[in-house]
This record gives sequence, C-alpha cells and structure tokens, in this order.
Amino acid sequence: MTTSDHGDTVRWGLLAEPWTGDFDQIVDEVDFAAAAGLDTYWMAQVPRFDAITAVPLLAARAPQLKFGTAVVAIYHRHPVALASQALTASLLTGGRFTLGIGLMHRPVIEGMFEMSFDRPVRHMREYLDILGPSLEQQPVDVSGQTVSFHGRLDVPHAPPCPLMIAALGDQMLRLCGRRASGTITFMTGPRTIRDHVVPVLSAAADQAGRPAPRVVALVPVTVTSDIDRARARAAKLLAGYGQMPSYRAMLDREGLRNPEDFALIGGEDEVRSGLDAFVQAGATDIGLYVMATAHDRDRTRALIATLPSR
Repeated sequence: MTTSDHGDTVRWGLLAEPWTGDFDQIVDEVDFAAAAGLDTYWMAQVPRFDAITAVPLLAARAPQLKFGTAVVAIYHRHPVALASQALTASLLTGGRFTLGIGLMHRPVIEGMFEMSFDRPVRHMREYLDILGPSLEQQPVDVSGQTVSFHGRLDVPHAPPCPLMIAALGDQMLRLCGRRASGTITFMTGPRTIRDHVVPVLSAAADQAGRPAPRVVALVPVTVTSDIDRARARAAKLLAGYGQMPSYRAMLDREGLRNPEDFALIGGEDEVRSGLDAFVQAGATDIGLYVMATAHDRDRTRALIATLPSR
C-alpha cells in the first residue's frame, strides 16, 4: 500500500492477463505480486479459466495477497449460486476474497449468449436484492421480473465477502454507492474518475449512510523504449473494448479516440506519472494489467515492484 497526497491509502495490485494460454502464467503473476508486496490480484471472468474456482488455489501460494474478481457477469449465474461460490472462496482464503460483479455488455450478452439485455439496471437491482442478503446468509423472499429466490444460503464459518460492482453510468454508480463497497472501472481515465465516478458514487454512498466507497481502476501498463511497437500491440489487444457502448462512453468522456490511448505506455517516469494521476483522481485501488511482451515485462515489473513502498 501507499498513500496519496490526500492522505488516503492506495492499494496496488495486478489484473490477470485475461487471455493467457497457460495457467502457469497466472501462477507466475501471483508469485510476482506476492514477492513485490502488492495488495491484490484481480481476475476477470472470461470464456477461459473460472476465476472464483482458481482463487483458493492461488491464495494458498500467497498468504498475504488478497484476491478479487473483476468481474463476473451476473447474467451467467443465479445470485444464490454466485453467493455460494463467493462465500466458499472467502472461507477457503480466510476472508481474502472480494466479489466483483458486472452486467457485461449488450453485444456480448445478446450476441454470444442470445440472452435479453432489456432493462439491465432493473436486472442488477433485483439481482442485488437476492445476492446482498445471500452473502450475509440472511433469508431471501424475492419474486422479481428478471430473477427470483425464496430461501436462505448456509455456508458455515464463511467470513464476510465484500461486494463490488462494475459501474460507469450514472444509474449504475448510484446503485453501486447504495448497495456495494465500491466500483471497478476499466477504460476510464483519471479525469473521468475525478469528475464523474467519484462524485456520483460518493454522494450515493453518503446518502445511504455507507462508508466511503472503494474505486478500483484497472489500467494497462507497458514500460518500454519502443513506444510505437507497444502502442500497435495495445491497439490489437484492446480493439474490442472500443466497440462496447459503456467503455466507448468513458473513452469519449475522457477525450480519448482509441482504446490504446487509455493504456500507459512509455518510460518509467511517464508511466509513473500516469499512475499518479489515477491516485490523485481518487482511485483507492489500482489493478495493473501488464500488457508487455517478454522483452518489456521485466522492466514493467521492476517499476511495479517500487509502487507499494512509495
């Protein structure tokens, strides 16, 4: 951890490379994160490894590291099934697991899964009506328009599991502030976090009498001398994100034309300055996506290893 100029604690972590072809790479990332003294290792739920299943195995290798999902799409799992998985992960990690959830994106839900993305905020609200009390192992009696449950989950001795929501638009940020511990952002720059995310989220949390929310900023980074080559690679890896409406809106708000413009690419001083901008904008957690080839990975990791002790 480190401290911002405002006196707030900032947690540093890694975001798993989402399309790694080998689980050994994830293990290597966890080992590095632990050795570097980072706080958190985040895993996205993509059509590959199951993130929550992997967490207890990874946590056993790194007893001081915390873990979280960034994020699990709610359309794919009933809230009680997800609560059961999350509480089991919390139990097996000794309370070192944070559940991050999100709606995902209309092109993915409707195009890939042929599921309805109609009224997504209502769906999230009803989902939370079940998921929230289930994570607290309280009775649930919900007959919703999109999801229902009547009963109670029982996971003996499971520690509490914090809940976070990927929220970018006003309605989702307000819902997140009222119902969760904070938000998880991607393709969202420091100016947007400072002027949009933090004010809307914090106001909603304050009105609900909740503690100050966490703001997790997920940021791709590459420390390199070959900036043109790294940008070309970033453009290829991140191209799909610019086609997702919610991310496109955040890029537009930040004044960024392409997804690769969001990535922090350059020398040590340039990348460090970019990260400082997120800290000063109000991010409480930063998850770094090391978007580097083997040639630049060691240099990028060397910079990351200096962050917790600043």
